[in-house]
Amino acid sequence: MNDADLSGLAELSPFELKNRLIALARSHGDRMMLNAGRGNPNFLAALPRHAFFQLGVFALGEAEACAADLPYGIAGIPSACGIAGRLDAFLHARPEVPGIPFLAAALSYVHQDLGFAGDAFVHELAQAILGCQYPEPVRMLPFCENIVRRYLEKEMLGDRPVAGRIDLFAVEGATAGITYVFNTLRANGVLAAGDTIAIGTPIFTPYIEIPLLSDYRLVELPIAADEAAGWQYPEPQLDKLLDPRVKAFLLVNPGNPTAVKIDLGGLQHIAGIVARRPDLIILSDDVYGAFADDFVSLVALCPHNTILIYSFSKYFGCTGWRLGLVAAHAENVVDATIAALPEHRLEEIDARYASLVLDPRRLKFIDRLAADSRAVALNHTAGLSTPQQVQMALFALAGLMDVEDRGKNAMKRLIRRRCRTLWQGLGVPAPEDANATGYYAILDLEVLGTQLYGRDFAQWLLRTKDPLEILLRLAEESGVVLLPGKGFATPHPSARVSLANLHERDYARIGPAIRTLLAAYFEEYRGGAAAAGKRREQPSAAVRSPCQ
Repeated sequence: MNDADLSGLAELSPFELKNRLIALARSHGDRMMLNAGRGNPNFLAALPRHAFFQLGVFALGEAEACAADLPYGIAGIPSACGIAGRLDAFLHARPEVPGIPFLAAALSYVHQDLGFAGDAFVHELAQAILGCQYPEPVRMLPFCENIVRRYLEKEMLGDRPVAGRIDLFAVEGATAGITYVFNTLRANGVLAAGDTIAIGTPIFTPYIEIPLLSDYRLVELPIAADEAAGWQYPEPQLDKLLDPRVKAFLLVNPGNPTAVKIDLGGLQHIAGIVARRPDLIILSDDVYGAFADDFVSLVALCPHNTILIYSFSKYFGCTGWRLGLVAAHAENVVDATIAALPEHRLEEIDARYASLVLDPRRLKFIDRLAADSRAVALNHTAGLSTPQQVQMALFALAGLMDVEDRGKNAMKRLIRRRCRTLWQGLGVPAPEDANATGYYAILDLEVLGTQLYGRDFAQWLLRTKDPLEILLRLAEESGVVLLPGKGFATPHPSARVSLANLHERDYARIGPAIRTLLAAYFEEYRGGAAAAGKRREQPSAAVRSPCQ
């Protein structure tokens, strides 16, 4: 492949480049492809799914029981009167059916720990799982919101409870969440073209790309994590946030691709900056938090300044469900920023929401999000589909009822065992870091080359080989697909390995495949070095006259 081809491919997002890598990996039809390029897990939470389908069976029976005056095959709307008792009878009649014990335990849990009981709660679930009514309220169904809020408090806050209420907006995955947030911040004058947004790097590639779109035209300020410090943000980097021109700080915690959580010192330093800059908006995507030990989100230390984006996709293995949340404290910096805008700008924004409420200035940021997600005019049909909200609530209940974290610890062991297997196959020591989740691994080509064959080889490799060329060759020769670190803004040539989407035996093959490729490069390097040495040792040949 020539330099022009490599240059063109290098401009693609890693998630688009993967298609070229996959094609190369599949170019040998008799060979298995090992695609470690995407973070979609190859595991999923089974019990809350069993519960979902059993709840659906019950709800459909309830609907059919209300179809006395309807044609065959058409059901009615479930009746609320006595529905809790009928669900209890349904559960007792099927104790051996998968999902039924989980449902029974969930009902007991919400009654004892959350104070939910009776027909209202069960009726919300029954109607919601059938999808027979519009979401009401559009942000999130009341009981589902309460359950999911409790789950977020468990996963995100640790032992640091937050005073006041955190409001939720259920969305179609974290990707929808970040899209809605940027749109609403722009529509409400909080972010405008030319404003500066800090980006915690390395980071999920789209988060680098979105602020630069013509929709926003923001100026990006990298806040670079230090690989030598275990991918933590050095204080001088974080102190860039003290610049009043920085309107917001966008980060992923634990990181993607670093798979490392911000340690307590880093969290406290950011909280100290927020104390000095109470106008700073923090946009924190914490989707990998459940895989970290003793995780604490910035929402725990900076509750009024942090807009939390969360997805159930990774931990519960539900990327296809598209289940995400935007969470904001009832008293948050975005509402305060909007309220402080000049009067003429407020009047323009008032006109945007005038069809929804009599006093648009009292409309909260989280409700503006919901309205903006449907171009305001269609606010009455906004909201995540109600069956999705039920599955989200059941996933949340699975997390809440895992009081001793047995399931969570088993999940962590699964991921981290794969990580150790990868490094064993590479033949180098696995990094030890209490802040690491193990969900991804970053293979720094300079570090790996030095560990295997010495610094001179590593420097030769980076000087003579394009990192993308190395990944293309890896895919073609071994069927292994990895993503280039450059697209995530890693500081050195590297590759990201997902440790979630393949089996342990596959990672036992990936490590040796990478070693084999580096060994081939080493032979090329050694051959070149030997040839150069011979050229230096040979005496200069006499110049022959053309007449001789």
